[in-house]
Amino acid sequence: MPTTDEESGGRRIRGVRIALSIVDLLQRERARTLSGIADELGHSKSTVHSHLKTLEDEEMVVREPDGYRLSLRILDLARGVRDQVGNSDVIEEEVEALAAETGEIAQFGIEEYGRVSYLYKARGARAVETASTVGTQQPIYSTSLGKAILAYLPAERRAEVIDACEFEPLTAHTVTDPERLREQLAEVRERGYGLDNEENIDGLRCVAAPVRDDETVFGAVSISGPSSRFTDDRIEGELAERVRRAANVIELNTKFSTD
Repeated sequence: MPTTDEESGGRRIRGVRIALSIVDLLQRERARTLSGIADELGHSKSTVHSHLKTLEDEEMVVREPDGYRLSLRILDLARGVRDQVGNSDVIEEEVEALAAETGEIAQFGIEEYGRVSYLYKARGARAVETASTVGTQQPIYSTSLGKAILAYLPAERRAEVIDACEFEPLTAHTVTDPERLREQLAEVRERGYGLDNEENIDGLRCVAAPVRDDETVFGAVSISGPSSRFTDDRIEGELAERVRRAANVIELNTKFSTD
């Protein structure tokens, strides 16, 4: 059996993909047995066992009586990744303040691989739960964070991301037409914030402002809540102003920390 895959752009190591698929499975489902992992991933038990032993030797997984789980070392890796993002302390502080001020869900996200990756999430006193969690990804075309970022990406990168989108109608309100999305992005640039009008989850609206540097967009900060509280008047007034202000604080700290 080959250990590498030949693909465009160079060779790929098959064993790395198997190891990462094991890590991904254990992240989603704790304490899976060897047989369970092999069946789920479609590999032989001997292949999976070899990868598990290697991951165990590297202290990435722990073997327990009821199966394997990820080790707590993963938490240290996750913290390290988050801290590599510029001004992570300022971002966290602003997201927490935004959630406390509004009583809603506040989040910060960046674009990775044409999707929104969530870096921080804070819950206010009245917050309703959302599908996103730190480290997960959501479609860029249906989220306020995604639109706020996408609108300010360099034109070539923006076109590349839109062309690669696999548009799926997540709700009856989801925009799945690339041309309509481009129109929405022009509106984002005009007003300075992006909207999710129940496009990801029925009954949930979100507003987000981009965090920009001199040349492109670094990420975006958002507030999410039920449509009963996120009326047009409240979004266009209070909420849009709050996310723009939080974005501006992060922008200024990023600028002065690099000057």
